[in-house]
Amino acid sequence: MNRVFDHEKLEVYQAALAFLVWLEPLPRKLPKPIAFYDQLDRASTSIVLNLAEGNVSENKVDLGMAICYFSFVIRNLILNLLDALLLLRRLAVGF
Repeated sequence: MNRVFDHEKLEVYQAALAFLVWLEPLPRKLPKPIAFYDQLDRASTSIVLNLAEGNVSENKVDLGMAICYFSFVIRNLILNLLDALLLLRRLAVGF
């Protein structure tokens, strides 16, 4: 696959995309609609979008500040995802 944008070269970006692909069939596996699936979807999509946005900069100072800011945002999104996934496991929905 040809990569057009710089952020597409990031391994973490590729991992976030792979997670989105893995997450996509999850609602069909759940016994009934679970409200926090929407939160999982929003958080995982936000990680991908924040990685792309945080990798764009005109100079090294701006890039350094962007990396700090977006790293903080993404860390919180990942923690949010982990909590939701742990809750799914606790609810024993075959996950």
